[in-house]
Amino acid sequence: MQKMPAWADAVLVPMISLLLAAILSALVIISIGEDPVAAFRLMVDGALMRSAGWGYTLYYATNFMFTGLAVAVAFHARMFNIGGEGQAMLGGLGVALACLYIPWPHWSVALIGTSLAAMLFGAAWALIPAWLQAKRGSHIVITTIMFNFIAATLLNYLLVNVLRPKGAMDPATARFPETTNLPTFRDMFSTADTVLFRGTPANVSFFIAVFACFLVWLLIWRTRLGYELRAFGQSEPAALYAGIAPARITIIALLISGALAGLMAVNTTQGEAERLILNSTEGAGFIGIAVALMGRSHPLGVFIAAILFGFLYQGGAELALWTTIPRELIVVIQALVILFTGALDNMVRMPLERLFLALRRRES
Repeated sequence: MQKMPAWADAVLVPMISLLLAAILSALVIISIGEDPVAAFRLMVDGALMRSAGWGYTLYYATNFMFTGLAVAVAFHARMFNIGGEGQAMLGGLGVALACLYIPWPHWSVALIGTSLAAMLFGAAWALIPAWLQAKRGSHIVITTIMFNFIAATLLNYLLVNVLRPKGAMDPATARFPETTNLPTFRDMFSTADTVLFRGTPANVSFFIAVFACFLVWLLIWRTRLGYELRAFGQSEPAALYAGIAPARITIIALLISGALAGLMAVNTTQGEAERLILNSTEGAGFIGIAVALMGRSHPLGVFIAAILFGFLYQGGAELALWTTIPRELIVVIQALVILFTGALDNMVRMPLERLFLALRRRES
């Protein structure tokens, strides 16, 4: 029997955790002599009250949806994929190669090809840690962390020595052909009289991320493979008894996870930079862990949590620009949200469980 209702686990626990993080963040802001209410209003105004703010919020949220889904799929199989950062880097390499070396006739066709390339490269980078976990018992946390560093080093070498155009100074590829440039929100939603999302990087890949949320929900709760993933995650001995091969499920789960992380590069590399650059992931692979934890590994929860973290990123940038609050403190506020919604989850969950159990006894 569940200790508390499903709605409380999905909604009440994250909301209380978020409230605690907000209170502590307010105390930190007060300690440096700033007004937390004014700071929050500035964050809301900069991230949500103008189309330009929404453009940046949804751009960041797109990245976090992909990496959050990647972590969530692995979580369902009781695996902790911390390699989303490296898998997204290699996904960017796949996008760049597809854009630079294949003559695409139109962005819509290019988007299909680059998405497949990003998924293939991301999954390939997850394959070796998956095989080591399945066949050799190597801990997936250790191997995926190591592969993040290997991916960064490999990408640095390729951009400096192989893919950089002659005469260029910065470690980046050449600009992608115009036929691969994705429509931005400004292109899609502006009219002759009104310009919306001016100067923002949000693009059509946001809708791919939303569609990916739907596909992951379909996979996890409406397919046999999804049932096997969840069964293996709940109990490996029971899964073995049911005829589910642990090695097969481990590899498949991490391949799907790596493919989803790789898809993030469509947004950052093809949609925003329109070339492959260093550090395009900007930590989104690690933020995906917090997004998956806060979203309870459910695609709808991941979607909502990604929007929240997109708001924090854009709102934090507004605070750093218009107030004396330093950028480092914005990172502290984001870390507090991650701390309370992730690491300190049981601090909220356990008292709520006791409360609901007491209410249930009283009713009976």
